[in-house]
Amino acid sequence: MESTFNELGDKASVLDFDPKSADVGGGVEDIYGEDTATEDQLVTPWTYSVASGYSLLRDPQYNKGLAFTEKERDTHYLRGLLPPATCSQQLQEKKLMNNIRQYQVPLQKYMALTELQERNERLFYKLLIDNVEELLPIVYTPTVGEACQKFGSIFRRPQGLYISLKEKGKVLEVLKNWPERTVQVIVVTDGERILGLGDLGCQGMGIPVGKLALYTALGGVRPSACLPITIDVGTNNKQLLEDEFYIGLRQKRTTGKEYADLLDEFMSAVKQNYGEKVLIQFEDFANHNAFQLLEKYRRTHLVFNDDIQGTAAVVLAGVVAALRLVGGSLSEHKFLFLGAGEAGTGIAELIALEISKKTKTPVEETRKKIWLVDSKGLIVSSRKDSLQQFKKPWAHEHEPIDNLLDAVKAIKPTVLIGSSGVGRTFTKEVIEAVSSFNEKPLILALSNPTSQSECTAEEAYTWSKGRAIFASGSPFDPVEYNGKVYVPGQVIQI
Repeated sequence: MESTFNELGDKASVLDFDPKSADVGGGVEDIYGEDTATEDQLVTPWTYSVASGYSLLRDPQYNKGLAFTEKERDTHYLRGLLPPATCSQQLQEKKLMNNIRQYQVPLQKYMALTELQERNERLFYKLLIDNVEELLPIVYTPTVGEACQKFGSIFRRPQGLYISLKEKGKVLEVLKNWPERTVQVIVVTDGERILGLGDLGCQGMGIPVGKLALYTALGGVRPSACLPITIDVGTNNKQLLEDEFYIGLRQKRTTGKEYADLLDEFMSAVKQNYGEKVLIQFEDFANHNAFQLLEKYRRTHLVFNDDIQGTAAVVLAGVVAALRLVGGSLSEHKFLFLGAGEAGTGIAELIALEISKKTKTPVEETRKKIWLVDSKGLIVSSRKDSLQQFKKPWAHEHEPIDNLLDAVKAIKPTVLIGSSGVGRTFTKEVIEAVSSFNEKPLILALSNPTSQSECTAEEAYTWSKGRAIFASGSPFDPVEYNGKVYVPGQVIQI
């Protein structure tokens, strides 16, 4: 990946293109060798033009700033528009990292990186790839949570597509307004359940933007193939509705048929515009919509829900890896979840399926090793009639228990997993209890951002007397306890 971006920093075939002699209508090959303009461009919004001069310096996809060579400055009419010095991409990266490290407030770093992405896309990704451990908590969790909360106030330049109820009946036209024709991945949210922060409405756009930055930096998907989208159907967040800087629809969140019709139109338009192979990732939808949308479209579109499926895959991998420290096979452990929403039930189901696969036991049986606690207490069979459909498989035979501590004492789990979105719910008493019958309790506090984590790394290590195997959704610094330094793991971001 590094060599690719070094190469992009030094040259790009589109920048060796002479706009005066070009036959733009015949198409032009981009830096990936793909035809980005075809014969139908005269009747579609995707008319391709090659930027030069002043406009080139304001095109984030091709702008290189001071990295433009002397030859490129002559070819693309940049003489006088840049200072005379040339600067390598490596030196640009060094300068920017020095600048970013001067900021003390994470949100300031986030804004600086956003400004860079809007100005010089290739330098942004080079910076992120080379400094991923340092910058990942800025580009995504936990900082992106604060960015979403304050999105209206820090909003400068739109990224991605906003599809609101105003565009109902015209969604395909809106998709055609996006300048890139070849889109491979769409991350879409309706903003109703952003991290553990609740309904942030239109301001949830920070999540698809941040997630797709990771698709490029960590997955190698080219930026032009990624499309962040926010479906704006209003918000029930009173504070946002009263905020003069809020950028979304000022109305209560629409539900029912009107909501379903807009999503139907969106899904149909996506397939019509980008083909059947485009991946649609549902991100941070509330429980009552997330499961329904996944079930509705999984047979007609290439879709997955990150909160239900993506989180589950990574957490299962983390649990399996931890078994080397904890000991025993997956089927020998007992799991207790705090949180029975998309993440909790998704993780639980994948663990049950994995145990079923390894032991050749029906999944209905392996589910009995997994217990879930929601806001009303332990999920048990006597509550089955009042449970949402996705919780019912976890309603086992047991007397009712209305709090986590008593559930821990009764179930005696070897693995405690938090996906509740409620901070500090793994109390000292809870961690001491789970540590009392486990030599090495596995504790996963997955909720984001950091303020919503069920416990901190320091609390887990201190209250377990250094015996816990701990991982979290948001990153925590290493902890020193009794002269030993513990480095917490980071499992997944919920």
